[in-house]
Formats: sequence, structure tokens, C-alpha cells
Amino acid sequence: MITTTCLDSSTKKFVKDFPAAELSDYRGSDKNVVWADVSDPTSEDFLELAEEFNFHPLSIEDCRNAHQRPKIEEFPGYYFIVLYEAQLVGPDDDLELRELNIFLGPNFLVTVHSQPIRAVETAKRLWGEWMDRSEHGAGLLAYLLIDAIVDDYMPLIDVLSDRMDDLEDRIFGDFRSDTIQDIFRIKKQLLYLRRSITPLRDVFNTMLRREQPIFARATHVYFQDVFDHIIRVADTIDTLRDMLSSTMDAYLSVSGNRMNMIMKRLTSVSTILMSVTLIAGIYGMNFDFMPELKWKFGYIFALLSMVMVGLGLYFYLRKVKWL
Repeated sequence: MITTTCLDSSTKKFVKDFPAAELSDYRGSDKNVVWADVSDPTSEDFLELAEEFNFHPLSIEDCRNAHQRPKIEEFPGYYFIVLYEAQLVGPDDDLELRELNIFLGPNFLVTVHSQPIRAVETAKRLWGEWMDRSEHGAGLLAYLLIDAIVDDYMPLIDVLSDRMDDLEDRIFGDFRSDTIQDIFRIKKQLLYLRRSITPLRDVFNTMLRREQPIFARATHVYFQDVFDHIIRVADTIDTLRDMLSSTMDAYLSVSGNRMNMIMKRLTSVSTILMSVTLIAGIYGMNFDFMPELKWKFGYIFALLSMVMVGLGLYFYLRKVKWL
């Protein structure tokens, strides 16, 4: 479904929900800004977009094929951008990445997505509030959209950071063996985020350094702001991954120490039982001539000997902190 919006430069008002076939008419004026949002696109939608905006077949093909690598490609008259919105969903807070394809020209913006994108609604709201800067054209609208996506990364990263703090408390406090599963889960989520964000750092850097015939130099400051946010998010993710590696080392260290304590206790119990068994074994030998064999208190003496040896070893092992 194609949702159309146009900011009329003469009246400074929005024209909404007009037929997609009229997009080229509204784009006739260079000062008008047209936004076509395509949700859950069909083959007919792609054909209509290619016809109205004269998009290159390669960009249409990349838009059709989901799970593209985040990138920015330059085509005659427009940029083709692929990026991902991230969100934690479900009772288990699973990480969900939603792909957004953007066709960005001097006075038009086309967004294509198969899943709902929260940043689209945010950009529509902010577009009306930033009416006084409409002279920046579609570049300003693209900034509002991309910046909303990038800004949403930080609260998500803060949630993952808080979970890492909880993991550390569980490791050094009430140790649980299933903590390792949560560590690998967060590690996997950070890896997916890094794959979605790190490429944007390079492509935006490249875009800012080249001479753009599409936008005026005054528009660069907005993309520079997005670039700074991307760098901050990417650096934060790298820091969290390093901290998570330290958390993993701490878990393995604590787990090894706990295993050593268990082995020491089992060894201590085995030592006590072996000593008691030694006495029982000696008195269990079938010899005719043996001390205390004919003594009526021999049985009691053997039991007391076992108890004394066992208690002596127990207190000694407690003293050396094996028990």
C-alpha cells in the first residue's frame, strides 16, 4: 500500500493521500517535497514506483530482496539507502530487526518496508513541527527519519547494559548455572546490532566526504548529526561487547572456583570415609592371632576408633578450609 504526502511550497501545507499516479505532478515543482511510504509492497507497487520516479532496476531489485546489508548507493538523481530499525519484542525480549529501504532525491523521499516502522510515524510528526526549515527539501525529511531510527538504538542498548549489570550481580551473588545462556543471548543480540550499525558508520562517512549534486552543502550538517550518533552507538556496542567478554571470563572463573570447592569437599569426605574404612578393613581380616580379638570391648573400641579418626580429620579439614 502506498501512502502519499506532499508539502506544498506555495501554501506551506500538506496534501495527503493523493493517487500515486499524481506523484510526478507534485514533483514538478522543485520546491515541493513528496513522501511516498510503501508498506508491505506488492509487485505492482514496485512497478509503479519505478515508472513514477525512474528508479534504476538494480535499486528496485535490492529493494525486492530482503535482508540486504546496510548501505548507501548513489544512482543518477537519488540515493538508495538500506538500514534497520531495532526493537525488543515478546515476553523474552527477543531482538527484532526491521528493514527499511529509502529512495532519497532532492525533493522526494520513498520509504519501502514490509514490517511496521515506528520511525516513520515519528518523522511524519516532526516534519510538521519543522515546517520553518522546509527549504532544506527532502534532506531534512530523511534526517528526521534516519535520526529517529538511530536514536532508538540507545534506549535498547541501555536495556542490554542493565541486563549485563544484573548478570554480574548474579555471578558474584546468587550464582546460577543458567546465567551462561543469558550471556550468550546478549552477546548474540549485540552482534546483530553491530552488523546493522557499523556499516552505516562507513557509508555515511563516505557520503559526507563526497561532493553531492543532490543536496546543498547546508544540508550536510543534518547528516553529520546522524553520523555522530552512529559513531556513538557503534562505540557503545563495542564497549559492551568487551564488557560482556569480561563477564564471560568472570563467570568461568567463579564456576571454576565453585567446582574446586566441590571437589575439595568431595575429597575431604572421601578421606574421612577411607580412614574409617581402613579400621573396619583391618578388623575384618580373618586372623586367629590379632590384638583385641578375644577382648569383649574390642567391637566398641573399633567403633570409637573410627569416630575419633573421622572427627579428627573433619576438624583438621575445617581448619585448612577444605570443608
